[in-house]
Amino acid sequence: MTSIMDHHSPTKSSPHPDNAKIIKKVLNGYVGFANLPKQWHRKSVRRGFNLNIMAIGESGLGKSTLINTLFNQDIMKTKENIFNGGLKEESEPEEQEQVNGYDSNVKIKTTQAEIEEDGVKLKVSVITAPGFGEAINNVDSWKPIVDEINSRFDSYLEAESRINRSTIQDDRIHAFLYFIEPTGHSLRSLDIEIMKQVHEKVNLIPIIAKSDTLTDEEIQQFKNSILLDIQHQGIQIFKPSSYNDDEETITNTKNLISAFPFAVIGSTKSVKVADGVFVRGRQYPWGIIEVDNADHNDFVKLRELLIRNFLEELRETTSNNLYENYRTEKLKKMGIDQDNSVFKEFDPFARQEEERQLHEAKLSKMEAEMKSVFQQKVSEKEKKLQRSEADLFARHKEMKDKLTKQIKLLEEKKLQLEKQKLLPQEPATTTQTTQKSRKGFLR
Repeated sequence: MTSIMDHHSPTKSSPHPDNAKIIKKVLNGYVGFANLPKQWHRKSVRRGFNLNIMAIGESGLGKSTLINTLFNQDIMKTKENIFNGGLKEESEPEEQEQVNGYDSNVKIKTTQAEIEEDGVKLKVSVITAPGFGEAINNVDSWKPIVDEINSRFDSYLEAESRINRSTIQDDRIHAFLYFIEPTGHSLRSLDIEIMKQVHEKVNLIPIIAKSDTLTDEEIQQFKNSILLDIQHQGIQIFKPSSYNDDEETITNTKNLISAFPFAVIGSTKSVKVADGVFVRGRQYPWGIIEVDNADHNDFVKLRELLIRNFLEELRETTSNNLYENYRTEKLKKMGIDQDNSVFKEFDPFARQEEERQLHEAKLSKMEAEMKSVFQQKVSEKEKKLQRSEADLFARHKEMKDKLTKQIKLLEEKKLQLEKQKLLPQEPATTTQTTQKSRKGFLR
């Protein structure tokens, strides 16, 4: 630290609102903390990433195809490759759950895969709900989905509460893709109900599935109708944040938000277009729809939002906002409350004023205690002096009484002697007798 400070260049000062000067020191030598992003990059690549996507919608809306198209791999099994013999669907026992008195065929299914791109590993977990929206009575058919989201939050909260938290597996839902049937009219009551149940727990991203069944005008009208329903119902959808980036990034983010909800198509097949170029898309008698063409559908924008540009923001929002809100409500229901004043923002001036007031209060208390002690000691001294004065007065009175008595006796003896002196003298015998008697008196 000393060597760095010794070799700094001339200081620059800028005025402060309080007429103080802030000294900015520029280092000539290379310290090395500029390598922190590279260190974080190496650590992140070595550790790998994970992304948990919940894809919910009725059967036949192309959920599995869209997921495979997003990652350009056969992560999920589709009906097409099952029929072709490419993949076999695992058989599951037919079970029915009772949800608030209604029969529910909704099951939760998780598909996991690990993919790698340019040395970066990503663990993808796709959660689906086969049977959702397929029953005659779909009342409370969303309950198994909400229970799954809460269960994953509870598992993470339990893992955080353990003594050893070194290996916590993040199974929380980072993105909730809800596939809307391309009716071209408005949201159904089932769509509104499930989005209202999950919008505060997940990053909700509504998607218009199989948009190739609608014209451009119908798609735009359908988007406007969906946005009006979402706004009227108070449903929150995930919107990426606009940071202080360059103008191009801000513009791209605004374009993404303006395209909500995304009208997409999915296809992993390659079709031949003009000039002999092969692209991913769907071929119809009237033409070809390209998956990766932004003029044909919003797939590119969905991929930018979900993977390319805002994957980390989806994870951070889930961890810092959605999970923290769920955790707070959960702990409050358990009777655990927290004093937020403990975590109030630290203000040095307020802290200094608080310390000054505490110091003044302490001084006032000490002064009051000293005055009390002083008054107590003065009172004790006054009482002691009063007792001493009373003792002295009593002794003085006693001595005075004794002297008065002695003086009185002496005066009486003096009167006796004077009376005897005035008496007539007797004969010698009498005189001798008197002398003897005087001797006896003197004796």
